Amino acid sequence: MKNFKTLLLITLMSGLCLTAQNKDTKKADKEFARFEYVDAAKKFQKLVDKGSGSSYVYGQLAECYYNIFNTVEAERWYAKALESSDDPEMIYKYSEMLKANGKYEESNQQMEKFASMRPSDNRATAFRKNPNYLPKILERGKKFNVQDAGFNSEQSDFGGVMHDGKLYITSGRNDNRKTYGWNEEPYLDIYSFTKNSDGSYGAATLMNDKINTKYHEGLVSFSPDGNTMYFSRESYFEKDFQRDSISKVRYSQLYLFKATKLGADWDTVESLAINSENYSVKNPAVSADGSTLYFSSNMPGGYGNFDIYKAPINEDGTIGEPINLGQKVNTEGQEMFPYMSSNNTLYFSSNGHLGLGGMDVFYTKEIDGKIAPIRNVGIPINSNADDFAFIIDDESEEGFISSNRDGGQGSDDVYAFKKLQPLCDVLIIATVLDDTNREPIGGASVSLYDAEGNKVSTKTTNADGIAEFIVECEQNTELEVTMADYESKKVTVNGSREEEVAVQISLDPIEEIITPEEIVLNPIYFDFDKSNITAQAAFELDKLVQIMNKYPDLVINATSHTDSRGPAPYNQRLSQRRAKSTQQYVISQGIDATRISAEGKGESDLKIKCGSNCTDDEHQQNRRSEFLIVSGGPQSQK
Repeated sequence: MKNFKTLLLITLMSGLCLTAQNKDTKKADKEFARFEYVDAAKKFQKLVDKGSGSSYVYGQLAECYYNIFNTVEAERWYAKALESSDDPEMIYKYSEMLKANGKYEESNQQMEKFASMRPSDNRATAFRKNPNYLPKILERGKKFNVQDAGFNSEQSDFGGVMHDGKLYITSGRNDNRKTYGWNEEPYLDIYSFTKNSDGSYGAATLMNDKINTKYHEGLVSFSPDGNTMYFSRESYFEKDFQRDSISKVRYSQLYLFKATKLGADWDTVESLAINSENYSVKNPAVSADGSTLYFSSNMPGGYGNFDIYKAPINEDGTIGEPINLGQKVNTEGQEMFPYMSSNNTLYFSSNGHLGLGGMDVFYTKEIDGKIAPIRNVGIPINSNADDFAFIIDDESEEGFISSNRDGGQGSDDVYAFKKLQPLCDVLIIATVLDDTNREPIGGASVSLYDAEGNKVSTKTTNADGIAEFIVECEQNTELEVTMADYESKKVTVNGSREEEVAVQISLDPIEEIITPEEIVLNPIYFDFDKSNITAQAAFELDKLVQIMNKYPDLVINATSHTDSRGPAPYNQRLSQRRAKSTQQYVISQGIDATRISAEGKGESDLKIKCGSNCTDDEHQQNRRSEFLIVSGGPQSQK
């Protein structure tokens, strides 16, 4: 995977000052500019060995090893370079390498340093919000069974797209190709494998020369009807490249192409209109309905190195205007390898979101036009190495993940997996019903509150009485439902690890709380020795406001009572303050002041006369608010 880069990415990753180049580094710099990192590292090392080391040389050595994912050497040379440099991006990559080598505490120390230097960087803000994220990822448990796919070579193998009984991957196993200086492996080609009835795979078959060329080819994706295949390829094939005027090195981009099925093979390869000689477009992924193409690009206007985009696939097969998926998905780092599953879950790889090291796989969903929280898929899909090209069949819950983790056969390997447990996002499906006839209520307002009582989101139920929310698993939440002519209701939703939680909320008609003498609300609670209106009190008082708006002639006397504990004069004053606060809240909601009076009763009218032997429950029943009907209301209309 790491040998599939572009000029812009390398420029961004080489965050050191190029003015540090000199005649001593000229040969090494030339190899580096050609992406020949193995040879470049050897030449930079020779400079160190003969005493010509510098912050620039150490940094370039680190960059060489970073690009071929030699994490131990990259960590070593980043540390050396940072002895005399405070470049923020170098510090960030140093923290990545420390994390990749399992040095989590040291990695966090470098992330703290990076965050202090770049406080507005999304990577910094995410870390500051959740500095203890690593244990949380590791403690979530293994949700997948991952094993070697059984067909990896000693070279780079990645991808894994099943189509029409065949598996398609990208591989550097073709020894007839020239080697690439990045990692001295052959150029990448696309191969297919036939899946046998026992689940094993046959021999690798090199796709035809309409698809594979002497240049790099990358991942593939198919249209739902199977007649179109999208894939990436170096722009050299189109004779599109840029040449450095000094080093004479040619730089290509990555382009997307589509091929049309002709019989049992592929033909008519076309370059997509979204390609440009100024940026790369790669990692195609077609949505399950065939209407959208997802891909990764470093086109101008993005948030980081590579961002994830989507573009409509028009009826005539052309590709519409690309749309960046936004800053919730894309970071100042790089986001690549998107995959949209059949249940509309977007999976992608990133080194900008909080992960275990290298690139991790993350997932999210788009609901009502908004991106749900980004979640780390967790172990063992993710490791402290690069984990990418995640693809899953939602029906069989099987798929493939590629990685350069330890224990593989080549520099990148394909692993097969089986999903064992749900991922840790919970979809709350709230259904609002009329309690009298059990019919759904459309147009009801449903608000989601987190465990601290903060309102997270508000939605309106559809014609089926349904509103949906995505929450993090094992987090308790509360739903508040309001609807004209119905009594409002709050329901606690206990935290869960299930993928979906169905909640039914039945609403009573508002008249159910009206008696001939009073409006019966749930207890109005005040904080100890306080008279200000709490959120709970406001929720109950809003029911009174709703009724008074429905019956404009209704006049109320709001009374407040205390229990018998404490001095009677004090209780009288406290109850008067509470009654007055209650009255003022109702008036603040638009009810005329002449329609509600306030009266503090203190302990003069106890509901339960239990003297000094009252239980806590009896004291609570005595501490009450009552809303007595003075005149008007439904009774006056009979």
